[in-house]
Amino acid sequence: MFPEFTLDGDATPREPLTPEENLQLERVMSRYLKPEEQQRLERLLLERLKRRKAELQTLWEELNGHWGYEDGFYRFYHNSFKVYRVQSLTEKAVKFLHELLPERELNLSFVAIIREGTGKKFEPAHNREWLKHTRPILEAFAHARYMIEMAVRYAGLPGPPQPLPSGWAGLLYLYHLR
Repeated sequence: MFPEFTLDGDATPREPLTPEENLQLERVMSRYLKPEEQQRLERLLLERLKRRKAELQTLWEELNGHWGYEDGFYRFYHNSFKVYRVQSLTEKAVKFLHELLPERELNLSFVAIIREGTGKKFEPAHNREWLKHTRPILEAFAHARYMIEMAVRYAGLPGPPQPLPSGWAGLLYLYHLR
């Protein structure tokens, strides 16, 4: 993606970045925050988690309820088209996560996983390649569920923790705050 960097003093000219590489570099650099701004946004995230704690808990229970986690995975193994229903819960969780800190774009890897696992409509031909069509649905659900679980787990923090627990750090990565 980016030219190789060495400390050996080699002054060999490198090829210039391609337009695509320049765009990627710009996107990465646009997410950079000064430490003060990063800390402000982390505190703001924590404040919003506390403010929406009851709603967050309800969403967590819905994700883990019979028609979410339990039924979604059962339907996957049962080869039932009803596995496609968990997409609505995934989308609901992602909407909630985005609303927590709309000032920040969500993590690009997270967004790619969600995009690949939502907006899918069952077609009988999917049965021939079941894993190809349904695994991304459950993968997206699992990632959204993880982020909601971390939000629930850390919503009661009195302030940004040090040292950083892995789950809180994962949630911060969702918003490019790490």
